[in-house]
Amino acid sequence: MWRNIASNALTILVVGAFLLGGVVIWGQKRYEAAGPLEAAICVQVPSGSTMAAVSRDLASQGAITSDRIFRIGADYTDKSGALKAGSFLVPEGTSMAEIVDIITRGGPSTCGTEVVFRVSVSRIFGEVRELDPATGVYVETAEFNLNEEDRPDAYTQVRAEPFTDYRLVVAEGVTSWQVAQALGMIDLLEGDIAETPAEGSLAPASYDLSEGQDRADILARMQARQSAILAAAWESRDDDLPVSTMEEALILASIIEKETGVPEERKQVASVFVNRLRMGMRLQTDPTVIYGITKGEGVLGRGLRRSELDAETPYNTYVIAGLPPTPIANPGQASIEAALSPAETDYVYFVADGSGGHAFAETLDEHNRNVARWREIEQGASGQ
Repeated sequence: MWRNIASNALTILVVGAFLLGGVVIWGQKRYEAAGPLEAAICVQVPSGSTMAAVSRDLASQGAITSDRIFRIGADYTDKSGALKAGSFLVPEGTSMAEIVDIITRGGPSTCGTEVVFRVSVSRIFGEVRELDPATGVYVETAEFNLNEEDRPDAYTQVRAEPFTDYRLVVAEGVTSWQVAQALGMIDLLEGDIAETPAEGSLAPASYDLSEGQDRADILARMQARQSAILAAAWESRDDDLPVSTMEEALILASIIEKETGVPEERKQVASVFVNRLRMGMRLQTDPTVIYGITKGEGVLGRGLRRSELDAETPYNTYVIAGLPPTPIANPGQASIEAALSPAETDYVYFVADGSGGHAFAETLDEHNRNVARWREIEQGASGQ
């Protein structure tokens, strides 16, 4: 009798274990299977939230088939305690396992609203942008000038939201004064800027911002990045260049930056100035003269006068030999690399060609013909 009871109990245990194993396998398959989402969504995880709260939100949006399996899976993979606050993009068909990875991986938010503060050569402005989950493309909802006191309602609203991301985008060729001015106008930042950073010392790039960040710390990041870029380019520079220090390379790169209209021409533009320096020719470039007038504080907004082109100043490269005393803008990495590894050409002249780029020449006669063509283009445009 006892033998029969023991045998039956063992059978029950075996069957129970078999059924439990089947349930586990079934749950695991559901956890890793493609999800029910037919279109991407943004999932917001508030600070201090729990996996249970997130699972309920996901279930209500139709992103998962079972909030219980979602929580069990997160527990089983030891990710329940790794939840990160933020706004995250969940693509269509994402499995529960993949969603858990997205909301526990960390890093910047990948969805929702962002404010981009842009420093361009001619303008300092802000954009409020909302990500469209279906297309993965940010759609602009508002734009405003930073030097205006009144901010649009769209900006005021997103400033009060916890998941808004902020970025500063600095264009190549802007001056350090322009960057310092922009930082002073961004209201989410704190701290004073004691003095304008040295011209050329700031790396044009995109920088993440956060509420309460110190303005001086942001400038320090930009300077450290530019120093690293310059050092790397200097280390791999060409032989026999007519610049002997990294500062001279930075000055040359800033001129190349201001004279380049088409990115693909950077190395050719660089070759013109390098060839001129080697030959002892004056650089004869308008942007240096303009910088001598504005000191980098804003845009000249008019053409150069004959008297300005004839005046002997440290930045008038029509009069002085060699490089001006300082950079005239903050060059990007491509211009720094072009200055230290220019194209091998015999070009010593260039002029606009009407397409946004330049016509290059080796001789003065060839250059004069290019100039004549450019004058014809100008006259044709003015007559339309």
